Amino acid sequence: MAFLDIQHLEKSFGATRVVKDFNLDIQKGEFVSLLGPSGCGKTTVLRMVAGFETPSTGRIRIEGKDIVALRPNQRNIGMVFQSYALFPNLTVAQNVAFGLKVAGANRTDCDARVTEMLGLIGLGDLGNRFPFQLSGGQQQRVALARALAVRPRVLLLDEPLSALDAKIRVSLRHEIRQIQQRLGITTIFVTHDQEEALSMSDRIVVMNGGIAEQAGAPFEIYNRPATRFVANFVGTLNTFDAVVLDPGAGIVSLAGTPVTLPAPLDAAKGSTIGLALRPEALRLGRAEGREIVLPATISEVHFMGSVIRIRADAAGSRVALDTFNRADAPPPAVGSATEISLSARDVIVLRD
Repeated sequence: MAFLDIQHLEKSFGATRVVKDFNLDIQKGEFVSLLGPSGCGKTTVLRMVAGFETPSTGRIRIEGKDIVALRPNQRNIGMVFQSYALFPNLTVAQNVAFGLKVAGANRTDCDARVTEMLGLIGLGDLGNRFPFQLSGGQQQRVALARALAVRPRVLLLDEPLSALDAKIRVSLRHEIRQIQQRLGITTIFVTHDQEEALSMSDRIVVMNGGIAEQAGAPFEIYNRPATRFVANFVGTLNTFDAVVLDPGAGIVSLAGTPVTLPAPLDAAKGSTIGLALRPEALRLGRAEGREIVLPATISEVHFMGSVIRIRADAAGSRVALDTFNRADAPPPAVGSATEISLSARDVIVLRD
């Protein structure tokens, strides 16, 4: 049985359905990210789990017990908000202790837990400071410590890094993941940043228009997207149109070149389907192990130090690929004719 079980969850505001038949099983200690653009329903799902929104229909169960009828303070769930939501008139230590005092913890236990939490987030010597005396990253650590202090069964993180600069975000996301793994706490993380989701998660749920379009491990989501939206939203994608020649054999025509795909196609002969390739699946020139070679024209070259980012026109599309910088091989000139090579095993068939 799943530790956190969400079944047929829906939420409507008036006539607008913002979450539609959302289903998710989360195991104890798992880190799951809800990934999607603004307005896709991911934060609404999080708020329903926390108890701040009431589902229109559906069930939310923790360890087999339905919690939909429980108030937020009865669910033993910790939440970290995008805005930190620290009490400005309380010190760091008092902020961390707030939930413990509300729960009725005695002074000795409360002080010991606050010391433990401040040590966990690396701010053991800042307990007497006020939030305005901390950096954004330090404030977010305090918000995390406050959520964890009450030993919640589930930790909810609502885009907690979006207000921080890029360098601090990278550092703090590693810290959050390490703390989560150390404590073994079941976690749901809401983000619109694909890099955060890919680097932190055990599983990712990609949401679009209130629907969970695909759920899976980061490797699966990136390499085997189930829909066109997932393929385009997660990572950079090169797309091509191809004509189906033999659906049973998986043979298509790509810019006049017959290509045999690894699996049969659910499409009619003569129809046009969408194919996609990640930039790392393409090679400039002919390459061993890549049986398909397409003529191309270099349209853009961006030198980025160790990597050269190239865009080329091929098979009726503008494609992106990266090559490593080599001192003995200057980058190709814009406008020059070349070839790109790829393998049928790397082709993604797009489905709407």
